[in-house]
Amino acid sequence: MTALREYQRLECTGLWRDAPGAQKREVYVAFGDATLVISEAKSLRPLTHWSLPAIQRLNPGQMPARYAPAPGGDEELEIDDETMIAAIEKVHVLIAARRPHPGRLRGLLLGAGLLTVLGLGIFWMPRALIDHTAEALPFATRLDLGRAALADLVRLTGAPCAGPEGVAALTRLRDRMTGTGGETYVLGPPLKRAEMLPGQILVLPKSVVEAQDRPEVAAATILAAEVGSGLRPPLHDLLHYAGFRATISLLTTGAQPADALKGYGETLVAQRAPPPPAELLLARFAEVGISSTPYAYALDPTGETTLALIEADPHRKDAKPVMTDTDWVALQNICAG
Repeated sequence: MTALREYQRLECTGLWRDAPGAQKREVYVAFGDATLVISEAKSLRPLTHWSLPAIQRLNPGQMPARYAPAPGGDEELEIDDETMIAAIEKVHVLIAARRPHPGRLRGLLLGAGLLTVLGLGIFWMPRALIDHTAEALPFATRLDLGRAALADLVRLTGAPCAGPEGVAALTRLRDRMTGTGGETYVLGPPLKRAEMLPGQILVLPKSVVEAQDRPEVAAATILAAEVGSGLRPPLHDLLHYAGFRATISLLTTGAQPADALKGYGETLVAQRAPPPPAELLLARFAEVGISSTPYAYALDPTGETTLALIEADPHRKDAKPVMTDTDWVALQNICAG
């Protein structure tokens, strides 16, 4: 979802630098519901989030468009995609249209302005506060929130599979796929899809290790979860679920109410977010040297809806080993220990 109804998804590439005089880097830009998400072009790891209302254009009327995250900001983003530029401009037009303007009907306009402020307070302010909180939280707090979400999820699935050799093999597999580390768990039903939780915590359903003949599907599932978390940050979803009051408490005291995430496990199990775009997945598969075909058929045994992953497989014949046979056997038996 985006801030504009006419776009379900809006993405482009751009050039970004994090400080004046720094070298520009090619980045992936995603237009979100309240922020512009700027990620690394190859790994899609998020670099920064810019609040859409605060973005300032530095060269009005010129191309490519240059933006800063706010007046006086050190970062700079250069975009030449006309659709993305038009979307950013439209957000600013919509915000400007809501501002009160003096005139003959001063009383009426004052009342309209007050209603606008109230509307922003009810609808926009909570979202903006959540986005700001998500960007401001240190990693340790993100990890605590991720563990709290995991604790609510295991009410439904039971304790994570804990075979020691399987856990070690799973850790090596994630390091091989993402290089980011992080806690990784295998959970039973009703979890049916991988989920990335705040703090780089990854949960995988048992089916990706127990119901597969080879480890490629598990490896690709880890990659897809990483790519998806760059497009849809899990911390934003968690804070939206926790709500406005819990987010204020987190921002001011560093802790949420004890019951803020009660029932979040059901939300994680029930959500049906689509997989990331095929072109983004294929780029990551190519980077780590694995085939995309096994994952495509795991998503759709007919291959009809995942044909792009099959036809454009970057390593159909020269895929690198995902893990050793010993590690794969250990991972398949992770829930038996």
